[in-house]
Amino acid sequence: MPVTTIPTSAGPVSQVLVTRPAREAQRWVAQLQARGFDAFALPLIDIGPMDDLRPIQEAWRHLGEYAAVMFVSANAVAQFFEEKVAIPIEEWCSAAINTRAWSTGPGTSAALQLAGLARTQIDAPAEDATQFDSEALWARVGAKVRPGQRVLIVRGGDAAGQGTGRDWLADRLADAGVVVDRLIAYRRLAPVLSKAQRAQARRAATDGTVWLFSSSEAVGHLVRQFPAQGWNGARAVATHPRIAETVRRAGFGVVCESRPTLAAVVSSIKSLE
Repeated sequence: MPVTTIPTSAGPVSQVLVTRPAREAQRWVAQLQARGFDAFALPLIDIGPMDDLRPIQEAWRHLGEYAAVMFVSANAVAQFFEEKVAIPIEEWCSAAINTRAWSTGPGTSAALQLAGLARTQIDAPAEDATQFDSEALWARVGAKVRPGQRVLIVRGGDAAGQGTGRDWLADRLADAGVVVDRLIAYRRLAPVLSKAQRAQARRAATDGTVWLFSSSEAVGHLVRQFPAQGWNGARAVATHPRIAETVRRAGFGVVCESRPTLAAVVSSIKSLE
């Protein structure tokens, strides 16, 4: 994968900043620390609940009417399962309901299993997929969908609770004659950084820290939080080509693309040492 480089005097990687939302960031920090990195969480996206939880509860009541429920992230899983009401989770887990769970990657799949689903109930991209995204998921499930089926897409929204993100998978499903329902399960918010976090971010712009980005939205929040900050001396690993392009446009001097698996991210960070 392409790496954009500039001359730099930075030494070996001493610190990694994980910019995922707090729940996911802590898991990544622990895994990176276990592999010898000086890793810290700097969440650049906050996750907030919806003001009205009734649509999530209603989706649970009609779960069995869906051929599949697609979760865009681990946060989507967490927020959805927190509101189960009418249908006990044991029924879905014991396959009394034939609804499939669709996942875009290993983090989301792990969250589904933690919530109680069996691995056999989850459809996800192959473990050796080049990327974990809607396109990779469609490659696994596209041939199985049938006209007239219903699929529920559980995703996040913006601060106002309006849907955000790509509609690529929904468009493919609609083209195949599938009825697509969308459910906003949580809000993605700009972070409120402490004084210490702001100082940490400014240092990381120039001291050789590697920023780990898994969302273009996180990059946007960073740039807006520090409008006068230059990033040409900063280094980053991005877990998707679209995210990497956003990081480059933000002005980061060194950008390495990586698959979003732990092994691939570790290898990419080491390549910058």
